[in-house]
Amino acid sequence: MAAWTWRFEKADGAEVQPAVQPEEFTTQGDAESWIGEHWKALQEGGADQVRLFEDASEIYGPMSLNAEA
Repeated sequence: MAAWTWRFEKADGAEVQPAVQPEEFTTQGDAESWIGEHWKALQEGGADQVRLFEDASEIYGPMSLNAEA
């Protein structure tokens, strides 16, 4: 079964610890719903962008957490 996970980064691509700790998601939709609920807290906690992975494969990113982007 695939696991969907987020990677949290600064604008330069350096990985940062998220302000809100995500679980491992079993579907892409669950992962995207979670980021939709928590993006503001994540941004305030120091993350500028995220990447979505299915197991070790990057699905998309970087996706900015800046509301103006």
